[in-house]
Amino acid sequence: MTKLSININKIATLRNARGGDVPSVTQVAIDAQRFGAEGITIHPRPDERHITRKDVYDLKPLVTTEFNIEGNPHRPFIDMVLEVQPEQVTLVPDADDALTSNAGWDCEKHLDFLKSVIAEFKNAGIRTSIFLDPNPEMVKFAAETGTDRIELYTEAYAKNYTLHKVEAIKPYIETALEAEKFGLGVNAGHDLSLENLQYFAEKIPNLLEVSIGHALISEALYLGLENTIQAYRKRLAKW
Repeated sequence: MTKLSININKIATLRNARGGDVPSVTQVAIDAQRFGAEGITIHPRPDERHITRKDVYDLKPLVTTEFNIEGNPHRPFIDMVLEVQPEQVTLVPDADDALTSNAGWDCEKHLDFLKSVIAEFKNAGIRTSIFLDPNPEMVKFAAETGTDRIELYTEAYAKNYTLHKVEAIKPYIETALEAEKFGLGVNAGHDLSLENLQYFAEKIPNLLEVSIGHALISEALYLGLENTIQAYRKRLAKW
């Protein structure tokens, strides 16, 4: 069964809008795992507009499933991850002022940089994943970086799912199959939702993990967090 990791950035965004500690990022992480989440994902950015450095350290002893920290590997980010020692680090090439992640790595262009960064994390025993567009030709360069996994950037799939889901998912299947040839694990995330997740999970071979935040937290406003997590788990069940 594909693992469900919940990105709790939006909880921090809501908290920060008012100050204080309501809603509590740490309590939501505890509850999400109790309700069935198999991982907690955070994406701390330099401006701390949602997840803060303090959150990263506060969450570490509370995540009993899998702790996944995403981010652009600037030196302060690298040092923080090495100190916190999550189970997985996902490298994302987002600009500091980006509203959200909006592209995967050009692994050919940044090959030497990624090799160096990934070697640091792997030497520390941290599993690595790199954010990748659905482009099978990029996979061989991703493999050369030494990464353990790729995370498929799924915005294009989500955007086109209702228009033509067969065409929308085609490059993702091709990229996942190419990753399998190189022995890379496959994760996925960005704009996956209750509406489009099941079809994606059915079609993508060897999908190990999905990281979902914005849609899941939004849907939980109507369904409640526990019900929403269980609904996602059902969509990831094997058929």
